[in-house]
Formats: sequence, structure tokens, C-alpha cells
Amino acid sequence: MEQPQGVDWTVIILTYQYKDSVEVFQKELEVRQKREQIPAGTLLLAVEDPETRVGSGGATLNALLVAAEHLSARAGFSVVTADVLQSARILILHMGRDFPFDDCGRAFTCLPVENPQAPVEALVCNLDRLLDIMTHRLGPGSPPGVWVSSTDMLLSVPPNPGITWDGFRGARVIAFPGTTAYAQNHGVYLTDAQGFVLDIHYQASEADLQRCARPDGRVPLVSGVAFFSVETAEHLLATHVSPPLDACTYMGLDSGARPVQLSLFFDILLCMARNVGREAFLAGRPPETGRSDADAEGYLRVARTTLWRELRDQPLTVAYIPDGSYSYMTSSASEFLLSLTLPGAPGAQVVHSQVEEPQLLGAGSSVVNCLLEGAVRLGAGSVLQHCHLQGPIHVGTGCFVSGLDAAQSEALQGLELRDLVLRGHHVRLHGAPVRAFTLVGRLDSWERQGTGTYLNMPWDEFFQKTGIRNWDLWNPDTPPTERCLLTARLFPVLHPSRALGPRDMLWMLDPQEDGGEALWAWRASWRLSWEQLQPCLDRGATLASRRDLFFRQALHKARRVLEARQDLSLRPLIRAAVREGRPGLLLATLDQVAAGAGDPGVAARVLACVADVLGCMAEGQGGLRSGPAANPEWVRPFSFLECGDLAGGVKALAQERDKWLSRPVLLVRAARHYEGAGQILIRQAVMSAQRFVSMEPVGLPAPGQWVVAECPARVDFSGGWSDTPPLAYELGGAVLGLAVRVDGRRPIGARARRIWEPELWLAVGPRRDEMAVKIVCRSLEDLKDYCQPHAPGALLKAAFICAGIVHVRSKLSLSEQLLRAFGGGFELHTWSELPHGSGLGTSSILAGTALAALQRAAGREVSREALIHAVLHLEQVLTTGGGWQDQVGGLMPGIKVGRSRAQLPLKVEVEEIAVPEGFVQTLNDHLLLVYTGKTRLARNLLQDVLRSWYARLPAVVQNAHSLVRHTEECVKAFRRGSLPLLGQCLTLYWEQKKLMAPGCEPQAVRRMMNVLAPHVHGQSLAGAGGGGFLYLLTKEPKQKEALEAVLAETEGLGNYSVHLVEVDTQGLSLQLLGSENST
Repeated sequence: MEQPQGVDWTVIILTYQYKDSVEVFQKELEVRQKREQIPAGTLLLAVEDPETRVGSGGATLNALLVAAEHLSARAGFSVVTADVLQSARILILHMGRDFPFDDCGRAFTCLPVENPQAPVEALVCNLDRLLDIMTHRLGPGSPPGVWVSSTDMLLSVPPNPGITWDGFRGARVIAFPGTTAYAQNHGVYLTDAQGFVLDIHYQASEADLQRCARPDGRVPLVSGVAFFSVETAEHLLATHVSPPLDACTYMGLDSGARPVQLSLFFDILLCMARNVGREAFLAGRPPETGRSDADAEGYLRVARTTLWRELRDQPLTVAYIPDGSYSYMTSSASEFLLSLTLPGAPGAQVVHSQVEEPQLLGAGSSVVNCLLEGAVRLGAGSVLQHCHLQGPIHVGTGCFVSGLDAAQSEALQGLELRDLVLRGHHVRLHGAPVRAFTLVGRLDSWERQGTGTYLNMPWDEFFQKTGIRNWDLWNPDTPPTERCLLTARLFPVLHPSRALGPRDMLWMLDPQEDGGEALWAWRASWRLSWEQLQPCLDRGATLASRRDLFFRQALHKARRVLEARQDLSLRPLIRAAVREGRPGLLLATLDQVAAGAGDPGVAARVLACVADVLGCMAEGQGGLRSGPAANPEWVRPFSFLECGDLAGGVKALAQERDKWLSRPVLLVRAARHYEGAGQILIRQAVMSAQRFVSMEPVGLPAPGQWVVAECPARVDFSGGWSDTPPLAYELGGAVLGLAVRVDGRRPIGARARRIWEPELWLAVGPRRDEMAVKIVCRSLEDLKDYCQPHAPGALLKAAFICAGIVHVRSKLSLSEQLLRAFGGGFELHTWSELPHGSGLGTSSILAGTALAALQRAAGREVSREALIHAVLHLEQVLTTGGGWQDQVGGLMPGIKVGRSRAQLPLKVEVEEIAVPEGFVQTLNDHLLLVYTGKTRLARNLLQDVLRSWYARLPAVVQNAHSLVRHTEECVKAFRRGSLPLLGQCLTLYWEQKKLMAPGCEPQAVRRMMNVLAPHVHGQSLAGAGGGGFLYLLTKEPKQKEALEAVLAETEGLGNYSVHLVEVDTQGLSLQLLGSENST
């Protein structure tokens, strides 16, 4: 099933408890908007909780007030009005409390997942996962209102969770299934059969849990996600002016109100539960508030009284997601490691990381956003995040290591870490940035209650092992109940004479080695407890360092993908680099790869990537990507490439590029020239086909004697685009085509003869006896536009050059060359009875006939196989590009499949397809051509396809492989002589063409195909599509008149025509005729 349309949020708010972090988290939201994770028009707000302990309910009320205030200001109001909520879709995300395994909280904890469909490559953290879930899974279909979600849990939601909103009012909570054992330390909903919430329990008794249980024995867990209708949100917003609830908002605090701590679920939502009585609610206390004095309880009672008055009449329902899952992110290191790894998996998860020796990563381990150089061994079930490590390093089992860079690698060498959490932190002390490092045990508890441990051992054992004493960690007046890991001053943040490193903590693992020096250095350092460290953490620097490392490993990835010729798209990475202001380093890396490439195919792809970077930098401005690429300023770098100096060409291109970066229009023009540079390298690769062009000398025809070459057109039945360079030699191509006569005629031809004058007489026309364009070339200057496809007679001029009759760079004049070699000049005529842009392979077949006639007139005989490769060469000289399927289809007779391997030199091999006796006639009776009246623009389609292929867009790569595979299936259908199977082949082929070149199906053509569909087994536009001829395989024989009548009854089809078509069993024909007067 398709993913539902995402929610177009009006406002997204991220609440946080950290002081002075508004710019950090505001930027994080804006970065996600640039990545297209958040709609462009959404108002983004990072909102600090008014007080550290206002609770989830207070933070929700404050965020709702801030949203209403901003929307009111946008709407032109001078005061806050709830009217702005009527059509608003608001998402409030709460970051919640500190997390011992990520300095930026649970929201920014990175997950070992990649999103290959993401338009912009980026690390995926829990916030991103929740944004996607709220936007594409839980949110769609809901009415305007306010969604509220915690970020302290890991959720899994099916694509279509089945939530219905018909007749909805009030509030709704989202619940996920859980076991009764899990629920004993969690919140659960008690609901009735209609889905109304009767009560919300926390750490419920076994009896209460059984009452909450569903028929399958599972209970609906409180998930941290709730939705408020506009009506309910208005009632909640109304409480912000009532003491003491006004103290939950920044307005109340600015007015001097005393803070109150509220729970979203056990205060705000609980009062709507049907079985909850007024007195029980007013006397209750939410579990997250902990102990409080009598004054605080009275204060809370007043707050609950206001909530009861405003919200009691609002219904509360539950949406239960039986196929989803919920997991709270606890402070247990063991549970955290389990959430980031796949126990029992055969290999490691390597995400956004470059690992030189992946075989050293243990089964079920996880590596996220890392550069691992050398021998870095990682134990089973361990996790590395945000590290640049240089081996040899051994991180054993049960470890979490994060935030270390290459400078700290040496401290880990020679150790084997086991069951440890080692982290590097960015800290700011009195405004100065420093690095600090923390080390704890996997089994250590972060709770205040119970007997504590450190480094997985009791405190007494730790003191005895290290020499550290009780008074080193706690003040003498610290109560024993407060002496725990959270309050122990274990972690050095400043040393009097040097920078700190991991050794300042790692010495505790084996303190006997240095005779007490490490202990002395530790005691000499300014140390903080975990609680004291939290306000000093520099979260902006932390996120920036992660992003820096991400781009460093991404540059390694780009180099690896390109040099190893991997079918991975770099476009999401390119977008990431550009949108986060880092295109310079990526361009430099691409320059290095291109200059060092020994393969023109690799270099061409790299230049296409540079073009993509430049196009992305233009941000959709500056014009279309396709366009001319012959500005004189770029001639010098192009000349290096033409001469085979790849390194010099890349350097010159970069120098010229630097002059074109100032505004979008220049960036787009520079991108076009980089694509032009890539075409030079493609041309050189395709030129390798020349080695398969051979000629045999034959008698020279007398002056005036015509050599006439005629060819059928071609119809492609499968595999088109796979023959197009560079696909033809990077992927390998396979195309099945038919040589066909149109209305009984072979529509394409050329004739050539020698003349006494040392000149070239050229003529081009729609028919053999009607030449519309006549050109006389008397000098080499007249031939200089041979590489400009739209110049008059360019194809004919290129034919003379490729046939070796004329050498444009020779010191001899044209007449001297012709007189010395042939005693005179040549006359060459070409014609095509098909309309321009027919899609039937006209230009390539025409090139084949021109070369065949010219070579024979020059006293040489060329085989059809050689002509196929000669046309490839000619089209590169002409700079039109193009593949080999057209000349294979027209020069070779009948039904055949052409193939090229994924290698250079480019060689095309042709296999004739044997079909059952009589099937060719059957095919003739059922095959029709319809000229659509639309001229296709194959050049633009070709540029788009090559751009998509070089970008290795996943859909294009998959489709290209499918084209080749499908060709072999089509071969089988022909051998079986099955029209229905061939119809299926055509239908699938047309879908493949549309995937390859979106926009190749004009609306008028789609209408025509819809009208014809009931009458045909299958149909497709010929060639690249976009217009030209449509070919049909009809269900009944001889349907020309019947289909003409069907089309005549359809309005808006334009100037179409229906034509008979039959398989041509001759292919290229060559005749020597008598002489006649020149035209």
C-alpha cells in the first residue's frame, strides 16, 4: 500500500530544558526543513521550558501558548487568540530529561539506520524517526489540532496504522502493545469496548494490569503520544491565565508566579478519563513529581481543579496500534546497547561510516558515523558512534564508545575494553571550549536508590583498586543516600598543565602500571560529577562535530563509490553538502578522483557529479540544466581532455569553474559545461568501437556511377536505453529490434558517386527524387561545422570525415586531398521519408546508409557489423551521442537482438531470432504504426537520462537492469510466436521507458493510447518516446481501417495518421547503378 500523504504542519515546536540552547535547536529544526523532512512553509520554534521541572504537562501548555502567540502575530492580532487554532496543525515534541548516553538527549541519539529514499543524506536520529512517524503514519487523516509527542522512546508504526477519525472530538492517545511484565514499571490505559479511556495506571498492580489486558494478553502502553482537537486545545490554552497554571508558561514566570510541575498524562489527560472521580483526581499526584511538601500538594490541587473544570467534559479515546511497538529509552547501558544492535545478526551494521577492515567488526555490532582506519576490532554487540579511530584498537564486547577522534586513538591502543561506556564530550567552562571524557561500566546504575557500582564493581572495591577515596568524590556532609554515580566528582574537565584525554579515565582500569602518577594527575584536575557536567555541555559544538565527521566520512564514501564503480547514488550526499554549506570540500574531492582516474568512464561520472553539485548550488534558479556548452572560456580545459590529458583538463576545469560560482545563472551554465566535458570522455570511450571497423578494397566505381544504399526503419520491442553510452559499456546493453517497411517502403537511403570536380556536393531531402537542401564544399573551412548537429548537412560532412575520405586537420587543402586520393570529388545525397523525430531510428540508420554508399563509392566494402560500429563513431564525431540500437535495427534484417558487454572497447554483437514458421506474416497482420503528430525532443530526453544514470538514482539503476533482463524474456516470446506475450512485453517496455525518461508521454499520446487499449495486446511509443510513432500489436489482424475509425471519433488527437508496417527481411541493400546527371 502507498504511504499516506504527509501532514502539512502549520507549526512544529521542539521543547527543551537546557538553558542558552535556543539557537542550537532552532538550527537543528531548520536543517531538517532544508533536508525536506519538514514542509517549507512550516513555522519552526525551539522553545525552552520555563523552568527545569515544569513537567511534560507544563511544557505542553507553554508550547501551545507560544504557538498561539506566533500564529496570532502572523494573523495580525495584537493579543493571543485561540481563533488561530481553528485550521492549524501543530506538532509539539518534548526533548525531556538528560540521557547518560547522548549529550543532546534522547531526541538526538543516532540510530543505526539509513533512509535510502531520503532526498538529502543525513544521520538519522530519534527525532528524525519520530518526525517521519508523526508526519507520514500517525498524523495523516487527523483533523486540525495539536499533536504532542515525547522523544524519549523508540517507536515502530506500520505504514497504515488504521486510525479512524470519523466523528472524533476531544483528545486521543496512541497506545502500543506491551507485556504485563514490561507494564509493571510503565503506564497503561484501561479502556472500554468503544475505545474510551477509563483510567491511566502507572506501575499498576497485577490485578489492574489484568483488567487492562486485551484478549491476546497484551496491555495498551502509554506511548508518550497524544492528540488534542481544536476544541480541546482551546480549553487547555484557556488555563494559561489561571493561577497556578499560569506558572507553567513563560508569561506566568515573567510575572513572578511560582512554578508548578504538571504531567501531560497523569494531570492533563487523566482528568478526562471516564472512571476517574473528581476528589480522587484532585487529591492525586502524578508519578513524575516525586515527593513534595504540603504547600506543593495544595498548589497542585488548585492546578488540578482548573484542569478538571476546563477539560472534564472532553472525551478521551485511545488508538491502539497492535502491529506497532514501543520501547522507553532507559538509563540502562545494557538496554541501550540492545536497542542499537541486532543480537544474533551474522554481521555488523555499518551506517554512514567508512571502515577499512570490516571483517574485524563482530556479529551484531553497530558502527554509526565513524571513520575507522587500520585494524579496529569491535566485539559482538558493541556500538561505536561519532568516532574517528586509527588502529590497532580493540573494543571488546558490551561497549559503547562515542565522541572520540583520531587524536585520542593512541590512548586506546594496547587495551581491550569490555562492558564499558567511554565517551568524549564538548564542554564549555566559563566560555572556554574544552574536551572532557567520561568512563562508566555497562552494569553501573544511574539511579539514586540502591547500592551503587562504578566500572561494574562495588564502590569499596573500586576505592581499593584505584586508591581513590570517598572524600575525593563527595563532600563530607553529603548524605550516604546521595553518594551515587550521579553525584561523584569522577570526571576531569581541566588539568593545570595539559589537555585532557581518555587516559585520564582509562587508567582506572589498570591503576598499577604507573606508580600512582595517573592518580596524582587525576586528583590535580578540576573534576565534576555527572550532574555538574550537564549544564556545562556544549551541545552546539557536539552537534557540529558530528556533522563535521559525517562529511569527512562522506568524502571517503564518495571517493570509494566512484573509484569502485558502485551503483550508489551520490545525489543525496551532494544535496547534503550544498544545503549545509559544504560544497567546497566535496568539489575538491571530486577533482582529485577525476584527475587520478585511469578510466574515462569513471572520470566522466565524476564530472557529472561536479555538474550536479553546481546545479544544486543554483537552488533551482538560473535556468534549465540542459543547454549549450561551447562558451569560448571553456575551450582551454576542453582541449586538454580532447588531447587525452585528463589531469590537466580537470585542473583547468576547476580553475575556470571558480569564475562561475557567483550567481545561479553562472552556476547552471558551468554545470552544462561540466556535462559537456563528460561528453568528451564518453566520446573517447565510444571511439574504442573504431577497432571493430574494417574495410576491404574493391573496384573503384567510375566517375558518375551511383552507389545506392537503402534501409528499412526499425521498431524497438525491448531494451532501449541500455544501448546508450555510457550504459552500453558500464551496465551492458541488450535491445530487441525489428527491421520494418512502412507502408510497403524502405524509407531511408543514400546514394553517392565520384565526380570530376575536387569538391563535395551534398544534398538532403525527404525523398530520393526530391532534394530540399544542397551544399557545395570547396574548402576545409566549409566542413568545419561537421560537429554541430543542426548545421545544414552536418551528418553528411561527418560521414566524409569518418569514412576517412577527408582529413579536416590535414595541411593539404580539400581539393588536394580529393585529387591525390580519388582524382576528384564526391556527390552524396541522403533522404528519409519519415518525419523528423519519428522514433524509428532515422538519423542513425541514415548515417549507416551514407557511410555504406560513400565507402563503396570510394572503392571499399564495409560489412554490416563494421557499419554498426562506424555509426557509433560518426555520432560521437557529430556530437549527437546516441547508442547502437538504431543502426542494428535498420542495417540488420528481420528480428534480432543486439548486445554489448559491460566493458571497453565497446563491441556490439547481433543475434538473429528464429521465429515459428508463418509468424512473420502473423506479425505483419497485427503490427501497425500510428504517427502521433508530436515531434519528440530526443536530445533533451537523452541528457536527462544520462544525468540520472550518472547520478545512479536507485529507480533508474534498477530499471536499467530490468530493461536488459526483460529483453531476454522478449526473445523467448518471439521464439514462441505468442502475440499476447509480446503484447505484455510491449506494455512493460513502455512503463520502463517512462521510468527511464519521465515526461516522454505527452497528454495527447496518453489519450490516444487509452482509446486504442481495448483493441491491442500492447503498445509503445517508438524510440525514446515523447512523440513520433506509436506502434501497436492489435488483437485482431488487419485493423488499419478499424482503428482509423476509432481514432476519428476521438477529439483532440491532432494531426495523426495510421500506417501499415511489415518486417523487412533484407536490411541494408547496396546497388551500383549507371551514371546520370548530377542534381
